Amino acid sequence: MGLQVVIGYGPAGAATAALLAEQGERVRVIARSPRENEPGLEHVALDAADQAALVDATKGATAIYSCASPPYHRWATDWPPLQDSICAAAETHGALLASLGNLYGYGPVDGPLTENLPLAATGTKGRIRALLSGQLHAMHDEGRIRVVEVRASDFFGPGVTDGGHLAARVVPNVLRGQKVQVLGDPDAPHSWTYIPDVARTLVAAAREEKAWGQTWHVPTGPPRSARVMVALLCEASGVAPVAVQRLSPMLLNAGALVSPLLRELREVRYQFDLPFVLDSRAAQDFFDITPTREKDQAAATVAWWRDRPATVS
Repeated sequence: MGLQVVIGYGPAGAATAALLAEQGERVRVIARSPRENEPGLEHVALDAADQAALVDATKGATAIYSCASPPYHRWATDWPPLQDSICAAAETHGALLASLGNLYGYGPVDGPLTENLPLAATGTKGRIRALLSGQLHAMHDEGRIRVVEVRASDFFGPGVTDGGHLAARVVPNVLRGQKVQVLGDPDAPHSWTYIPDVARTLVAAAREEKAWGQTWHVPTGPPRSARVMVALLCEASGVAPVAVQRLSPMLLNAGALVSPLLRELREVRYQFDLPFVLDSRAAQDFFDITPTREKDQAAATVAWWRDRPATVS
């Protein structure tokens, strides 16, 4: 496929870049933080919202994977110029753009989330996601760029830290045998998307021309409550089950006064107070991708955190 460019080196970008490199592709990673090159990966440090710099850094790209995301509380201001820059790079070089999205654009839905639902969110972050998705598909329909969009539910797995609801606030406590506090109802069914499955789907979608111009949900296992997921992590860790409690709304509101992240989480509380179920059957059938087994997800996640002793001491 020629040069593969991955924009963003968070959990999804890192997993996608690693998968491409494992498959023998020439991979360039573009992110803000400088990093040393490593086998199969060339790292370039720049602000991807700098359109001229990004266009120059993506010369020769045949596929661009958009895995970057601005700080949670700056989506409304930072996302539009970032996507404009990424689209300009894809259009300039004639590169396929595989864009990673999420489920916020649908807003609250009564029933499973499918790709054909309208993007009817009313919250700020949901409207931004709907706007970005609409722009991508409009540019594809106009023939300006070739686009495929892949949407995931809440990330789970190796590499997911502060931004995950089953990550920094959960796994270290599990490894210490301490209680866990979660956002929303700990017994509400919820879809958790495993990070390696995100990478597999992005790469498969970029390579399959018949998938372009469409939106796909990452193959994701059956919905599980936070309590069930914590129990799986306990089992994988070899520790006794720990208590799982709902984070007090009063504490959440108090924390929101000083934490931009907690302040923004109030908009998406509905995803954790009620069933939040992703239907990924279309992508599973089309790409022949089966979600990673739950026990394997939990085992790999625990192993990754155990390699970070400072976080669990």
